[in-house]
Amino acid sequence: MNNMPIYEALAQAFAAEGVDTHFTLMGDGNMHWATAMKNLDGMATFSVRHEHCACAMAMGYHSATGKIGVASVTCGPGFTQIMTALSVASRGRIPLVVFAGEAPINAKWYNQAIDQPPLAAATGAHYISAHSPQRMYQYVREAFYVARHERKPVVLGVPYDLQKQPLPNIGEYQPSFTVLPNTEPTPPNPQQIEQLAEKLAAAKCPIVLAGRGVMRSGAALEVEALAEQAGALLATTLLVRGMFDHNPFSIGIAGGFARDIAREVGEQADLVIAFGTSLNYYTVDGGNMFPKAEVAQIDIEPLGLHNGLKSADLYLRADAKFAAVAILEKLRKRGGTKAGIRSNELARRIKEEPADSAQFPVEPGLLDPRRAIDELDRVLPKDYDCVSGAGHQAYFHSTMRGRKPETYHAVREFGAIGNGISLAIGVAAARKNGKAVLFEGDGSLLMHIQELEMVQRHGLRLLICVLNDGAYGSEIHKLRADGVDDTGAIFGRTDLASIAKGFGLRGTTVTDVSQFKSLFDAYQAQGTAELWNIHVSDRVVSPSTRRTVGRGHGKM
Repeated sequence: MNNMPIYEALAQAFAAEGVDTHFTLMGDGNMHWATAMKNLDGMATFSVRHEHCACAMAMGYHSATGKIGVASVTCGPGFTQIMTALSVASRGRIPLVVFAGEAPINAKWYNQAIDQPPLAAATGAHYISAHSPQRMYQYVREAFYVARHERKPVVLGVPYDLQKQPLPNIGEYQPSFTVLPNTEPTPPNPQQIEQLAEKLAAAKCPIVLAGRGVMRSGAALEVEALAEQAGALLATTLLVRGMFDHNPFSIGIAGGFARDIAREVGEQADLVIAFGTSLNYYTVDGGNMFPKAEVAQIDIEPLGLHNGLKSADLYLRADAKFAAVAILEKLRKRGGTKAGIRSNELARRIKEEPADSAQFPVEPGLLDPRRAIDELDRVLPKDYDCVSGAGHQAYFHSTMRGRKPETYHAVREFGAIGNGISLAIGVAAARKNGKAVLFEGDGSLLMHIQELEMVQRHGLRLLICVLNDGAYGSEIHKLRADGVDDTGAIFGRTDLASIAKGFGLRGTTVTDVSQFKSLFDAYQAQGTAELWNIHVSDRVVSPSTRRTVGRGHGKM
């Protein structure tokens, strides 16, 4: 280790943390470290075209692998570009480590200097100012410890000139997993289990709702068995959609993206047992999803107040699997329940009725986005990773069925559009099998369409399905509802297929759903990323937007 420059030692410390992939945009402040990372054996380096996208790709990589996402940016203007990304990761509790250069610590003046820690603090990220050569390994370990243990983004800021100094003799690097607490899952309180079993036995229209905590604890089978024993219906949060699609009494997503039938039975529910979900504003649709139900929240971090709403009526701090098993045992000892919501007719309606039955006039030559997604659901194999963009078009593909929650990737926190392409690239970089599809809107994609260049340069295989309504969809529907001129949010349907071709990828404009099957067969037969520019009508309004407008948007 004698005379090894600090930047090289830091790169090796990252590798010792299990990092095998990173996303970077080089500048003076990070170019030495990024080069050292690139030259490590087994390290995959993806050079991007915008700093925000480096962080968002790292988020996608985390979503696909469960590993900490790693990105790198330079100091000053390179760092200020990632404020939205850090905010998204903070609110979404996404563990990232961002290596950020800082202005030279010994320079009397530097054009790109800015006080970076307060900017990071404003986003909710943890910032580490690595200014002591003697503590360099401690800084890296702290960064990965905080990211893992607190599930949040961490910025490791290292001055440019300090990175090139030799690392002092400070011994071998000790990775963060050597200090991570090794704790067992939390068992439930027996008295509360008895109370919940009693309520579930007496409920006439119970719903068992599963969130990411169920997936993380591997409790899907136990939660489903509990619903079967109780005669309850099953539902999920958006981010674990598809978990129970095989069950005839699964009503799918709860909340803003709920199917018509889910909203109907949600209004009848008298008890909701929520496993592993924070019950955020969107999951309960601002309190409108289960208006008459008593709600019990089972979570390792139950919340009394969340997003301005009371989360539940009863709270149980416990691991989802332990709690589900315990309640199931109590119910079995009790015998029958009073639930009567399940029926053959309800199962038929769940299976056959459309997610959204509203009718809209669709112009000739354009598609109803719901029918386009229906056909895509039939054409795309169920083992493809589905990546969701944001904005108005994000609703439509959420109605697809029979796809595992582990292959669904979305970031809804902070409400930022423009992330989809980068999330999808991160997933594609992790999977390396060409089986990733992005569903995105035109406005969101155009914010960072430059990343198609890095897709081509790195040889990533990815299918991009753009529901192109030629506008900012959410804004035009809200403006129209207010009787205000919407032309400022309408831009026309950009020729996205030609843009994709200009970057060296494949591109096609789709105006008929019958095109999808042959297009997909052709996509599978070759090895290049491809974009489908799907022309959809701007007259079709998603149900979540209709409800928001009906209540008065801006009134949460």
